[in-house]
Amino acid sequence: MNGCNFDLEKYERRYADRRRQFDEYRSSPVIKGRVYYVSSDGNDSNSGTSPDFPWKTLSKVSSFAFREGDGVLFRRGDLFRGFIKAKPGVTYAAYGEGKRPELYGSPRDLADKNIWRRYKETDNLWELKGGFPDCGTLVFNGGESHAFKQTPSYINGRFVLRNAPEILFDPEKHLENLDFVWLSEFRMTETPSKGERFPVPDVGRDVPGSLVLRCDEGDPGEVFSSIEALTFGHMFEIGSSDNVRIDGLAIKYVGTHAIGAFGICIKGLKVTNCEIGWIGGCIQNYSGTDPNNPADKRGSVTRYGNGVEIYGGCDGYTVSDCYIYEVYDAGITHQVSTDGTEYHLKNIVYRNNLVERCTYGIEYFLEKTRDTANDEKSLISNCLIENNIIRFSGYGWGSQRPDKSTPAAIKGWNHNNSAKRFVVKNNILDRSSERLVHMIADRDTDRAEMSGNVYVQTFGGKLGLYGKNAPENLSDVTVKDDFSKRIKEYLKDETGTGITV
Repeated sequence: MNGCNFDLEKYERRYADRRRQFDEYRSSPVIKGRVYYVSSDGNDSNSGTSPDFPWKTLSKVSSFAFREGDGVLFRRGDLFRGFIKAKPGVTYAAYGEGKRPELYGSPRDLADKNIWRRYKETDNLWELKGGFPDCGTLVFNGGESHAFKQTPSYINGRFVLRNAPEILFDPEKHLENLDFVWLSEFRMTETPSKGERFPVPDVGRDVPGSLVLRCDEGDPGEVFSSIEALTFGHMFEIGSSDNVRIDGLAIKYVGTHAIGAFGICIKGLKVTNCEIGWIGGCIQNYSGTDPNNPADKRGSVTRYGNGVEIYGGCDGYTVSDCYIYEVYDAGITHQVSTDGTEYHLKNIVYRNNLVERCTYGIEYFLEKTRDTANDEKSLISNCLIENNIIRFSGYGWGSQRPDKSTPAAIKGWNHNNSAKRFVVKNNILDRSSERLVHMIADRDTDRAEMSGNVYVQTFGGKLGLYGKNAPENLSDVTVKDDFSKRIKEYLKDETGTGITV
């Protein structure tokens, strides 16, 4: 590495210290209301109000009528499977000794020889018995490797190759070793994205399908010691619930969003000290033609998902001291397309997070899709991105995405992004397969203020796109010998440092 004001050993120590401090975290936030306990050896018939009489399942947590100010504590060292519908004003955290409680979206460990069968008498294709919900990918042996998901289009009543819609998709011909496909015609819909009106397969948590995996070594239930599936659902479905806090949990193997909130203005969402990994990849919708290339008569498939997402307006949104990794889309995001509705995304803090191997480390956007007064009033304000380490954007399992040109450590796209008091300071942005930053706005005054950041990128790679949303400005700045100079001139980061690898 080359950089005039950067100590590589200090950076490595900082990274190691961040991981150590994260792993050693054992505190729990103060809960003002009644506390309920959940353990793997509990019973849902218990009162749940004592560690001696805990509940057992996430479904019990989802169905209970909490009051604002209450808290739910999961026992450290335990594993829970399922999903949670969060309630307003409730804190979800941990108690006891040991490592963080683990919450898996994967319904069970699939490393079981009794649940796989040969697909059509083939030697190397294996199908899960009894149907299975859509999943983003399969993770083998705790992350040693993962599967590649093939996503054929659905056009005119047939699953076909995305880039050759005249060819029928055939698992026997089109899957390579550790590729898999999920196919379902169990339930159809005529309302896919972009307003198209013809039947395509519906998707969702309750829609079973056929999951076929190619495994050349034999029955996957015997080949691997563990197989976890990123199945359809949000681990924490916040909806529009206000003042939800999630602290000190390990959230893994979720096929849509780990934590998802959606509404006109979600207040007080706080996600702290959490591990969030292996997220996304489930199918959001099929579209009979690709809306970006309708002349090609090629179908598109849109896939989830993000680590922590607010879609819509927000006030008092914090993600801090989290370790987020291996996410198909964005590690952390606030985003909305206004569609004639006025949105304010304000008082946002992303601080002290370690985000690595996500397609986008931190994503934000405010896209004004209509020319109305409400659109014009929509605004991002008081947004602080500070002291995060964002590494290897675009190099995780999400690199199997077809859109190879989009990864970035901080991603704002080419949208309006009207903003006031938007500050990005003292972060380390360490390598991206495409750009370190993609931060465009309609006006110069809407640009984020960059200060004291360290930018690490391969020589000849892209620093990125930054500035006013105008054609003459939308050209990438590349990394050369004068990297730090370019950072000062282009990003206006007078105290920033550029490191070439």
